Amino acid sequence: MNLNAFQIALRGMAMGMAEVVPGVSGGTIAFITGIYERLLEAIKSFSPALVGVFRREGVPGLWKAIHGNFLVALLLGMAAGIVVGIFGITWLIEHQPQAIWSFFFGLILASAVWIGRQMNGWTWREVTGLLVASALAYWITIASPATGSENLLFVLICGMIAISAMLLPGISGSFLLLLMGMYTVVIGHVKGMLETFAAEHLMIVGVFAVGCLIGLAGFSRVLTWVFRHYHNLALAILTGFMLGSLNRLWPWKIVTATRINSQGEEVPFIERSVWPSDFPGDPQVLTVIVCLLAGFGLVWFMDSRSPSKALDPGQ
Repeated sequence: MNLNAFQIALRGMAMGMAEVVPGVSGGTIAFITGIYERLLEAIKSFSPALVGVFRREGVPGLWKAIHGNFLVALLLGMAAGIVVGIFGITWLIEHQPQAIWSFFFGLILASAVWIGRQMNGWTWREVTGLLVASALAYWITIASPATGSENLLFVLICGMIAISAMLLPGISGSFLLLLMGMYTVVIGHVKGMLETFAAEHLMIVGVFAVGCLIGLAGFSRVLTWVFRHYHNLALAILTGFMLGSLNRLWPWKIVTATRINSQGEEVPFIERSVWPSDFPGDPQVLTVIVCLLAGFGLVWFMDSRSPSKALDPGQ
């Protein structure tokens, strides 16, 4: 599928916005918009072999080898999406939680169905992979979050883990940050960097970015190898991850524990999913249904407009 820079940037923007939302994976957006394979290949291209490419072909050859045009457009879009997500989607989560969570619930549910349809049949191995992945993802959604830290080594490791999760459809890097207690730490420093450019914010964000680069370089190679050698099983596991993560996106939750954030505000710490009838406020059932269908429909719209395929193990 040939895409121009603007189309790639829009996909990157959607990925960036998704990564800000705990429970939604940018890898899911990349998969359903048809750029997942190209993204993995671009990331994997960064290796010592580039030195030889530069000596033989110079800057033009090097730029082509690293998929330069694609990466620049995608990263610019992602940066814009992250900014929009931090200041926009986080506002929606705070003020319209049922609407935004139900929208993403529908989006992830449709994405799981879409990925499952890319498989070439089911055997006991695929069924087992789906069930185990679903159980693991569900356990992650109910695990108690840890307490964050600004220790630079821990920040580096969190960057490696979060970016690796971003590459997996169904696993949210921002939600793993939440479980490690680092979501508000990282988001707070990103906001501070955008507003004041203070050295402390630049340091934390810089170390986190280095961790992301390390994670990308290593995990992209692992993931490409898995897809090429265990294609069907990999898709089944990804489908399971998405289905298991739906609990995190359930629109009706009650807070069972709170904490004090860095601004001294009391915020939710642990939440539990409930039925609409047990929700303490207005469940907004009609709004939830409409937004869920909108999220579900968006996936099928993107699929019909941008036909894509799963990774081919022979590629």
